[in-house]
Amino acid sequence: MTFNDNARVGGNSAKRRGGTVAAVGGGAVGLGAIVVLLISMFTGTDLTGLIGGGGEPAAPQTGGERIANCETGQDANRNDDCRLAAASLNIDQFWGNTLEGYREPQLIIVDGSTSTQCGTASNATGPFYCPPEETVYVDPTFFALLREQFDTTAGPLAQLYVLAHEYGHHVQNLIGVMEQHPNDGTGPASNGVRTELQADCFAGAWVADAGDQRDENGTPYLEPPTTQQISDALAAAASVGDDHIQAESGGVVNPESWTHGSSEQRQRWFEEGRAGGVNACDTFAVPAGSL
Repeated sequence: MTFNDNARVGGNSAKRRGGTVAAVGGGAVGLGAIVVLLISMFTGTDLTGLIGGGGEPAAPQTGGERIANCETGQDANRNDDCRLAAASLNIDQFWGNTLEGYREPQLIIVDGSTSTQCGTASNATGPFYCPPEETVYVDPTFFALLREQFDTTAGPLAQLYVLAHEYGHHVQNLIGVMEQHPNDGTGPASNGVRTELQADCFAGAWVADAGDQRDENGTPYLEPPTTQQISDALAAAASVGDDHIQAESGGVVNPESWTHGSSEQRQRWFEEGRAGGVNACDTFAVPAGSL
């Protein structure tokens, strides 16, 4: 999506942090494990030992620097870091108006790597949400990976879909989804898949209303999405489908190993949210055969 050039986005609380190296620990929710597998697959470098806590992570870092040169929508349109920081204002406003008792998560733009309570956030782990910290971590180089390896433009709305997906995990944490539906292993109807598809649905619900959120002067942060931008976001969703990743790796598509859902499911639940709003996103009430 495109920001209005004169929208005021300098009030965001996003921070830039980086500069450490540690093992990836458990507990993170999002696209992280998939990214590790993608990098292993396409570079020939075995990074899978990073998944699941190979050793004790370093103590989590705190603080961070403000995102520089990020005051207007024009700044957000020019720079991935500012685009993510600016979008956090919009997403927080959406959920603040939608969910009673909503608490804003911290957004950390990762520069290189940084240690967290959920392990390392880096360009190897990709975007994820760390529940005990109530913090979203995004390394913008993830979007370059999508562009280079999956023939998708990873344009502005695709980037904001990824961010809104991680904020969806924060909402799940707040409303008790993660506690009520803990990890029960892999499979096409597993809690993990249902959790990820619900976050996709929440992202779609935000996209449908994203043009309604306004800055302190009453200026909409974002212009309504174009058809091409929606297609771009759907392509990003498809690129991180479990079946697509398995097929790209040259292996057999095995639904019993899925943790995030198929490309078709990810696209469909994004569209369910965009058409029906947050109330259409109860993936845990859907029978396995209809998921």
